[in-house]
Amino acid sequence: MTAKRCDWCGNDPLYVKYHDTEWGVPEYDSRALWEKLILDGFQAGLSWITILRKRDAFREAFEGFEPEVIASWGEADVQRLLGNAGIVRHRGKIEAAIGNAQAWLEMEARGGFDQFVWNYVGGAPVVNRFERQSDVPPKTEMSERMSKELRKAGFRFCGPTIVYAWLEACGVVNDHLVRCPRHAEVQRLAR
Repeated sequence: MTAKRCDWCGNDPLYVKYHDTEWGVPEYDSRALWEKLILDGFQAGLSWITILRKRDAFREAFEGFEPEVIASWGEADVQRLLGNAGIVRHRGKIEAAIGNAQAWLEMEARGGFDQFVWNYVGGAPVVNRFERQSDVPPKTEMSERMSKELRKAGFRFCGPTIVYAWLEACGVVNDHLVRCPRHAEVQRLAR
């Protein structure tokens, strides 16, 4: 089989760069894991490329995705964000991001958000060996369990499909197709 990128990234230069440098790289930083979950929540109902194109504006609007800052935000901040054309202006998603910052702080205090995530896989990424994009599931039993646990902890916009996409993006699950050069590359980046 000829080495070829995963089909989903197409040939959009921004998407290709994201695929080739970020997607599937194991992420161990607790705050970075949280940022990616928030962005995946904002993606619900939209394409990922939309979020990717707005990511810098999101980072500016959400003050670098610092949960300690965002957790204290209130209605004035929600209104400010609803007026920001650079991001996805959805009240429910904005309010969820604030609530998710509060939930993240609680989880951090109980042992770490990163530990919560990586304990699901025993500290090592799940390495799948899919040959076709159609083989990749939209969700798994693990993403369903994790979604339930996140919601129980107070997180929102974290259904099983969002959680699975997030786990793929963060390299907790390696779903690069086996013919993709990144499949082996991200595997070598795991701790």
